[in-house]
Amino acid sequence: MSTSSLATLRHAATALAVGLALAATAAAAQPAAPTGEAGAVKKLLEQKFQGAEVTHVSKTGYFGGVYEAMLDDKLVYTDAKAQYVIVGSIYDTTSRQNLTELRQRKINRVALDKLPMDLAFKRVKGDGSRKLIIFSDADCPFCHRLEDEMHTLDNVTIYTFLFPIDQLHPDSARKSKQIWCAPDKQKAWDDFFANGTLPDNSGECGDPVGRTQALGATLHISATPTLIFEDGSIVPGALPVAQIEQEMANAKVEAKKIAASQGTQAR
Repeated sequence: MSTSSLATLRHAATALAVGLALAATAAAAQPAAPTGEAGAVKKLLEQKFQGAEVTHVSKTGYFGGVYEAMLDDKLVYTDAKAQYVIVGSIYDTTSRQNLTELRQRKINRVALDKLPMDLAFKRVKGDGSRKLIIFSDADCPFCHRLEDEMHTLDNVTIYTFLFPIDQLHPDSARKSKQIWCAPDKQKAWDDFFANGTLPDNSGECGDPVGRTQALGATLHISATPTLIFEDGSIVPGALPVAQIEQEMANAKVEAKKIAASQGTQAR
């Protein structure tokens, strides 16, 4: 068999493996299909918003029992007949919490064990006992700000997915490919963010940029940086290091609750 044929087979096998991984990630992240009244509301929303993806519907305790629904990537509220839709956040005036944001983070949690981690490069700081996943764009100024914030972050393993947003940064994909093709990806990334230097290579090494962009679309990631914590919660933005520390602490507690719940269900 020729070298080109082998390369084609390897590429096809890799594409198939990534496709299966993406499908498994999406399936693991999907909540159980709603039934009863919630199921009826889901059907009504699908009829009225044809083409939109309705992935979650459940009744809440707000305003006498409105329904919450994930419409594409946004949490909205509606009545039992789906006649009216409220787009916006609900706040608890006592706790001063954005309840919509908290619910959306919980609903959109990612199953970390289903993520294709071979598409990310790894950085270990200190004992690496904590886990943080980042979707980052090489030319994104907020990603640069996040890297500055994380200088003091310790005892964490950081997995970085190179996620160029072509519409905003048309040259970022090229830079990401060169960084990925470097012998030491972490050093290449750090050097680029420190002084703008890129490794001397063509960027043609079977880089994962296109596959990472497909993964981000599956997870409804549309901004950089986007952080994913140990409990699978997704938070966009260049968070200050104090908030990252708090989010990681909260995520560790939530991850233990999720594992305990799954263990109980398995029994």
